[in-house]
Amino acid sequence: MSHDSPSERLALVPHPDTPCAAVRTLTLTIERPTAALLTLHYRLDGTLEALRIPEPRSPVRADGLWQHTCFEAFIGQSGGKGYWEFNFSPSSAWAAYQFSDYREGMAPLMKGAPPVISARVDSGALALSVAVDLSWISRTTAAELVLGAAAVIETQERALSYWALEHPTGKPDFHQAESRVVPLA
Repeated sequence: MSHDSPSERLALVPHPDTPCAAVRTLTLTIERPTAALLTLHYRLDGTLEALRIPEPRSPVRADGLWQHTCFEAFIGQSGGKGYWEFNFSPSSAWAAYQFSDYREGMAPLMKGAPPVISARVDSGALALSVAVDLSWISRTTAAELVLGAAAVIETQERALSYWALEHPTGKPDFHQAESRVVPLA
């Protein structure tokens, strides 16, 4: 995806083991206005009263967001082992981690400005937009970036449904490199 290419709407699909009847569609639109900025627009259409959606609050860094409704982005280098994980809650809480390899070397990502999150709920839709600062990634690395997008959706019964652009075989696992399918350069 070049900096001047138009954005397209991509569909996230539920993992076959975790369907959620309350969600009709879950989509993502990606914008890359500059090499330093990535904007993600998630939209969930469905029966929102059947879902647990965190209430808005002041932005704060928080762990464990994936245990409730949240939206995620995994960014890595094409063919590389290391990657970065970002979690965005409709509450405006967020988390960012870096990994040296598949689920190894996890550490808080302390580079770049905190993401800017805005969420809106209205007439059967939850829209979440987030601006992610990627200015700390070198231009050489940026040319090879790939994105995997995902979401965890929690029902009122506290069941979790896992959504992604691509699900590798097996249990839900957004960390697998095969989930990162959208070039960002």
